[in-house]
Amino acid sequence: MSQEKIVIIGGGVAAMTAAVYLTEQDDWQKKRQITVYQQGWRLGGKGASGRNSAKGERIEEHGLHVWFGAYVNSFKTIETVYDKLNRPATSPLATWQHALKSHSFIALEEFIDNQWQTWPIDFPFLPGNPAQGSLDITPWDFVKMTLAWLKKWIFELQTVAAHANRKTQLSTTKNRDQSLLRHLYQQVEDVVEDSQELWQRFSDDIHQRAKTISSTPSLLIAKLNSFVHADKTLLPQLHEKKDGLVIWYIVRKLKRWINEELIELMDENAEFRRLYICADLAIAMLVGLVKDKVYRDGFGVINKYDFRQWLIRNGANEKYSADSAPVRGFYDLVFAYPKGDFSKPNVEAGVAALAMLRIALCYRGGVMWKMQAGMGDVIFAPIYELLKKRGVTFHYFHQLQNISPGINSQGDNYIKSLEIQQQVLLKHSHYDPLIEVKNLPCWPSEPLYEQISPEQATLLQQKSVNLESFWSDWPSIYRLHFSEDLPCVKLQHKVDFDCVVLGVSVASLKHVCPELLSVDAKLSDQANYVKTVATQASQLWLNKTDEQLGWQFSPASKEGPILSGFSEPFDTWASMGNLLDKECWPNANQPSNIAYFCSAFACDDTPPKTDHNFVKKAQAQVKANLISMLKEKMQPLWPLSYHDNEFDWSVLYGKNMAEQRVDEQYWRVNVDPSERYVLSVTGSSQYRIATDETIFNNLFITGDWIKTGVNAGCVEAAVMAGMQTARAICGYPEYISGENAFEPPKY
Repeated sequence: MSQEKIVIIGGGVAAMTAAVYLTEQDDWQKKRQITVYQQGWRLGGKGASGRNSAKGERIEEHGLHVWFGAYVNSFKTIETVYDKLNRPATSPLATWQHALKSHSFIALEEFIDNQWQTWPIDFPFLPGNPAQGSLDITPWDFVKMTLAWLKKWIFELQTVAAHANRKTQLSTTKNRDQSLLRHLYQQVEDVVEDSQELWQRFSDDIHQRAKTISSTPSLLIAKLNSFVHADKTLLPQLHEKKDGLVIWYIVRKLKRWINEELIELMDENAEFRRLYICADLAIAMLVGLVKDKVYRDGFGVINKYDFRQWLIRNGANEKYSADSAPVRGFYDLVFAYPKGDFSKPNVEAGVAALAMLRIALCYRGGVMWKMQAGMGDVIFAPIYELLKKRGVTFHYFHQLQNISPGINSQGDNYIKSLEIQQQVLLKHSHYDPLIEVKNLPCWPSEPLYEQISPEQATLLQQKSVNLESFWSDWPSIYRLHFSEDLPCVKLQHKVDFDCVVLGVSVASLKHVCPELLSVDAKLSDQANYVKTVATQASQLWLNKTDEQLGWQFSPASKEGPILSGFSEPFDTWASMGNLLDKECWPNANQPSNIAYFCSAFACDDTPPKTDHNFVKKAQAQVKANLISMLKEKMQPLWPLSYHDNEFDWSVLYGKNMAEQRVDEQYWRVNVDPSERYVLSVTGSSQYRIATDETIFNNLFITGDWIKTGVNAGCVEAAVMAGMQTARAICGYPEYISGENAFEPPKY
């Protein structure tokens, strides 16, 4: 039996995940031959990182990368990689548990009375391995889990009310509402053992059909939690509608009580305001999950709404909750600002609600996990080493130019050929891409020029050519110098490949496969309607710790914050001093801390490839944004880094004087089609297609932009896409956790 020749274009998370699972079976080489083509010198896509040998082998990232404890498929995959790679126990990051560490402390920023206030949140550590978790949680399960949290918050709110001499007794007089409480009672009377006076009084009012049924907020929420766990609740063949009305009625009754008795206390007490926001958002979520029949039809039914719009539609307080720090923090998390316009946030309600519920309710270990080196070092170097060991072939410095379709003798559409530009001439037949930093395999921040033809290597360095840039002028520089075009490799169907895994990002489609888009309407719609946004990132090496900068909210664990919901131009900050021991600074002069910042970047459509100065101009804007942030915005977080309201530039690690120390830091703009962040704008999920749903019978698309059980730009979506691609080709893996979340659940 002949081997199936598989060509993988791109080295991002999805493409490499597909390669991992395509090579999982012991006899895979008897069945398949896999070749990866990657532009430039490294794998990683948006997750690529590099080590800067001229500056302490420091880690330079595309942006902030953290994993959530609910990334079940991602952890399963990386656990597999590390286990199968089987690094020596003495290696710096021998296991995935060494490579990723749980993180429980986050902070959100509230802008109250014209000043920033920090909302510190130390999530509970939950025992367990994220790889052994599950995302196969039904919307009805999420109703139950959200009600469990609401129970906690209502109990706390009732305590606040009692201390403030506010009413905690509730009464129900309308016949319709009483019928709902009687239905609640009938569902729980056999499973609730409660001898307290309040429950006995409630029972008596039910049995005696009293004119007024008495209760308290804590009683109602406690019994509602029992109600939703009853065996027959919300079964469609019984009394689904009435069950839904019970939940809707009680949570709205609780909301009215909060608004009538407690809302005026919010401006006086930050802790109470935050408690109210949590309860109000939970109630709006519950109302929407029930009213919009999400529990029955899946999260996809509400993707026609923007998340904020959906919350307000379901009763969320516009002043306090709909634009609260948790909501803004989520929009910041997924860069949900098309064209980088922060005045027009946009994310699908189903995608956002599902993601928030999963993040908060499905994690194991810490709610987040921090990488203990660069993402390239922690994720992509081990994947590369494993795949290389297994026999996968890698061709670096190969940039896809075009994909040509064809129609076979049976009338089927297929991929006929691939045109790939060979960016450099290597000294030898292969390129060894990794370097060692403190015995850890890493990717360099620039090509290893000693492995490239000397004449080309010299020219690349003299002209400061970026071989990863869409706007690179290397082709014209090469043509001018060598009097010929860069060589182009043409791969032919049945000669060089049988099937193609296209792992480029969605924004690249119109550039690399316009012929495919012209004949495949669904693929074209996906390219048009699944939007992307440019992002910006910066990293600062600092001479002071967070506490020395004036940060006042460190938890007992001393974890540095991961903070969001802050002021533009950089709304997200992470303290990343944990990476210092993986870098190589002089013993006598080392930085004390690292700060990462990121945010969306204002940028319209992609200019033509001939605009070679576009990236330089965009990078200059990011630098200006960074300087502006330090001069004008960071004082609420780092008050001790300012003197007389002026930023103290000596806080930055470096040799230069004053503001020039910024030049020694790192910043970047992600505007390349392959680097732009994939969005989930309202109504776009309907245009996402699965890995094998193009009209081309030998093409498999993959990335966080295809149809998955996440439908958002993140590692988990990319991993799920890669798993789906491998399964479509070879039938493995059979199970992908949470992939059907937007479909009607099967109870």
